[in-house]
Amino acid sequence: MKPRFAADYRTLLWICVLAPGLIAVQYARPDLIPYLSWLTFYFAVTASVVAHNHNHCPTFASKRMNFWFASWLSFLYGYPTFAWIPTHNLNHHKHVNKAGDATITWRFTNRHNFLVASTYFFVSAYFQSGPIDQFVKRAKASNPALHAMIKNQVRAYLALHLTALGIAFALHGLKTGLYVWALTVLCPAVFSLWTVHLFNYEQHVHTDPWSKYNHSRNFVGPMLNFLLFNNGYHSAHHEHAGSHWSLLPELDAPLAPHMDPSLRQKSLWWYWAKQYLLAPLFPSLGTKQIGRAPFDTGSPLDLRSDDVEAVTDNAARV
Repeated sequence: MKPRFAADYRTLLWICVLAPGLIAVQYARPDLIPYLSWLTFYFAVTASVVAHNHNHCPTFASKRMNFWFASWLSFLYGYPTFAWIPTHNLNHHKHVNKAGDATITWRFTNRHNFLVASTYFFVSAYFQSGPIDQFVKRAKASNPALHAMIKNQVRAYLALHLTALGIAFALHGLKTGLYVWALTVLCPAVFSLWTVHLFNYEQHVHTDPWSKYNHSRNFVGPMLNFLLFNNGYHSAHHEHAGSHWSLLPELDAPLAPHMDPSLRQKSLWWYWAKQYLLAPLFPSLGTKQIGRAPFDTGSPLDLRSDDVEAVTDNAARV
């Protein structure tokens, strides 16, 4: 089955060929894990980005193909991908780091430092569990088809992980098998979940959610956006949530001149170095709150309802 956009042939190469191929090589040769593990972690992170992209703009025209692709992404990414709908499509894109967003960056503090950033995953994941639970309960009560999809995806997710664990045990015994599974499947998936939450934190901390142009931080380096499927163009994504990831650079172009320059970073690594290594010594190098803080409710809430509806419509197609 062909993808809807030609750019997704690279998506399929990454997710359906290179990522599982790398896992298979390490299953066959555990002695290569110390040398290949970093690549496994990278592909797990790409799975989280692709899961996000697939959630907004389904990869295939066929619902059946989209279901199986989402199930495979769930295995690599570390969590059933249906959870993006209540926490991201219907919540984050509605509130964009304002009150009501389960993923707010300022829940306990608006300070931006290494401790807050590194623990953001645990706080955000905990508060996202509420919308997920409500979504599943509503589906069970009023949408049998959606509830069946959720149950089937969870079953596929568990079956894939148990199968991977069983194969590792069959090939290498209990001790080595557990080592192989943990380093090629479990730990990369956990790292993927942690990292995708960190990306959300960095894209919104100290930004102005009340602004049409300054609600997100962008990382516009070409290498990063090649490796992470244009995930750095976050403002364009929020303004055109249902658009395919390959279109984001051209959608970013008309927005860029209106943004605060500090919200367009060329290098993620240099941004991190400044923020977490240098800013504690030289505070002027750290981020500052742009415009109105997200908890400042001095003017009416701007939900950008057209974009929210577009996101919801695309999610329904998965």
